[in-house]
Amino acid sequence: MWLFAMFDLPVDSAEARKSYTRFRKALIKEGFSMLQYSVYARYCSSEELATAHRSQIRMVVPARGQVRFLNVTDHQFGKMEIHYEKSVLPPENKPSQMLLF
Repeated sequence: MWLFAMFDLPVDSAEARKSYTRFRKALIKEGFSMLQYSVYARYCSSEELATAHRSQIRMVVPARGQVRFLNVTDHQFGKMEIHYEKSVLPPENKPSQMLLF
């Protein structure tokens, strides 16, 4: 399962830019990767893990602007079409699971 965070945050003042930066850094700290500007995604092995990451990010959502979260299954994610310039690219692979003994 993939958890998407999509946002549109104001950067019209120094304080707003600081809030934007704090939010973006929180996404990265939680393991999200940028897919496009203002669209980040993170692979989650379960619904419970996705809920936990969503809860962590909710705590740093800025007062102004808009943030949306979306859960997408691996199957749905695999059907994504990525057009870059004139090329069609495959979607990102889910990260490999670490095996601990």
